[in-house]
Amino acid sequence: MNKILLILIISAFLIACQHKASSSFELSTEAKSYLAPDSILYKYPQKVAENVYSAIGATAAPTYENSGHNNNLSFIITPEGVVVINAGASYLLAQALHNEIKKLTDQVVEFVILENAQGHAMLGSNYWQQQGAKIVSQKDGAAVMKRFAKSSVERMKARQKEKGLFTEPTTADIIFDAKYEINLGGTIIQALHLGPAHSPGDIVVWLPQQKVVIAGDMAFHQRLLPVTDHTDTAAWIDTWNNEFETLGAEIVVPGHGTPTNMVEVRKYTRDYLLYVRAEVTRIIAEDGDLQQAYEMDLSAYEHLHTFSDLAKQNIGRIFRAMEFE
Repeated sequence: MNKILLILIISAFLIACQHKASSSFELSTEAKSYLAPDSILYKYPQKVAENVYSAIGATAAPTYENSGHNNNLSFIITPEGVVVINAGASYLLAQALHNEIKKLTDQVVEFVILENAQGHAMLGSNYWQQQGAKIVSQKDGAAVMKRFAKSSVERMKARQKEKGLFTEPTTADIIFDAKYEINLGGTIIQALHLGPAHSPGDIVVWLPQQKVVIAGDMAFHQRLLPVTDHTDTAAWIDTWNNEFETLGAEIVVPGHGTPTNMVEVRKYTRDYLLYVRAEVTRIIAEDGDLQQAYEMDLSAYEHLHTFSDLAKQNIGRIFRAMEFE
C-alpha cells in the first residue's frame, strides 16, 4: 500500500511539474506573441476591442533598430472598409502594417487619420495614397505637414537608410477643423480636435459605440510625456478636464504604450502636469530658480520609459513658460 501511495504521489508531482512548465511556456509565449522579429514593425497588431487593433510601437526614440515604429499604429475594420490611425514613419512601415491588415480582412483601407504631424504619424502617407486611401488631418497638423514633410523625410531617410526607401513627402487629402466623422457600414468613427494638448494638430479618434478612444499624444502612461516648445501645459490640462475625460472612454489606446484605461493615463498625464506645475508655482513664489525646480521630487515617475531623457527638459520648459504666465 505504501509503495502504491508513493507511486501516486510521484506521478501527481510529475504531472503538476509538467502542467506548471506548460503554463509558464504559454504565458511566456503570450507575452512575446506580438513581437515582430520577421517584420519591419516593432510589434504585430493586437486586438483592442471588437474590430479594433493596434500595432504597439517601442516606447523609445525612433532608431534604425525599431524602424521608427515608436508610436501606435491602429486600425478599425468595418463592413465597408478599414480606417487606419497613423500612416507610419515610412513607406515600408506603412506597407508592413497593411500586410498585417490583409491577414485579418479583405476590406480595403478607405481612410488614414493622422493623430498629428510628427514624422512617425505622417511619413508613410504616400504609400496609403497609392493604395487609394484618403489622408485625413486636422488643419494645424496639415499646415505643419505641408511645410515640413520634405525635411522630415530627409531626416528619416538619413536615420533609416534602406528602410526609408520609396517614402516621399505629400499632403493631406481631407482637412478639418474640430471634427471629422466617418460612417462605414454603421460604424461611427470620429476624429476630434478637442483643444490644445501636446503639439499642433493633435486629435483623438473616438469610437462612441465601443467607448474606445485612440488618444494619440493626448494621453501617456508607460513613457514620460514630452513637453515641447509648442506645448501649452495649462491648456492641455483644460482640454483634458473639459473635453477628453468627458468622452467617457472605457478603453484608451495612447499614442505610445499598451492599451489601458482612463485612470492610468490620468495619473501619468494630467496629474503629472498638475504636479510639476504646482511645484514650479511654489518655487517661483518663493523666488526660487530653475536649479531648484530641477530638484523637485519626481520619484513617482522615474520608472517611466524616457524619464532620464525628458524629466529635466520638461521641467525647464514648464518653468520658463510659467515665469511669464
